[in-house]
Amino acid sequence: MTALPTDDPLTATRRWIERAVIGLNLCPFAKAVYVKDQVRLVLCEATTPEALLERLGEELVHLRDTPAQATDTTLLVHPHVLHDFLDYNDFLDAADALVESLDLDGVLQVASFHPDYRFAGTADDDVANCTNRSPHPTLHLLREDSVSRAVAIYPDPDAIVERNIATLEQLGPEGWARLLQPPSDT
Repeated sequence: MTALPTDDPLTATRRWIERAVIGLNLCPFAKAVYVKDQVRLVLCEATTPEALLERLGEELVHLRDTPAQATDTTLLVHPHVLHDFLDYNDFLDAADALVESLDLDGVLQVASFHPDYRFAGTADDDVANCTNRSPHPTLHLLREDSVSRAVAIYPDPDAIVERNIATLEQLGPEGWARLLQPPSDT
């Protein structure tokens, strides 16, 4: 299991967004909504999957009921539950079922980030896994129409994955770890 950052979870998440997601351009769509302050960062204090699912439902409804100009996307950071990646991965089925039960299928989707994220068929230390590695377990709530618009205007969305892997391979595991370190107090 990856060591979690010792600073505030939302501070660590902002650093990850700014240095990795935007800084390395892992998501070419993130910068526009981030600089417009349309990304809602929510710290969830849940300690059980059930409590996390309840909070996820509240955030899905909040995003549904909030204009995209105010909040286009939400990151639900949950540092106290689902540290084991396999448990987290299993939880995603419940998250998808919740989206469906709220009649939000096709409206909102839940993407996943985790400190120990691992794509099927990859070794745990494969740096390509870092494309979905966040400082703390995080559920990313996205508007389907925003995703569709962003992908439609991007010249070659299929190339994003290959470009990200090449970027991370060049950075290497040590570079990735340095990227997420808090600033020193010196």
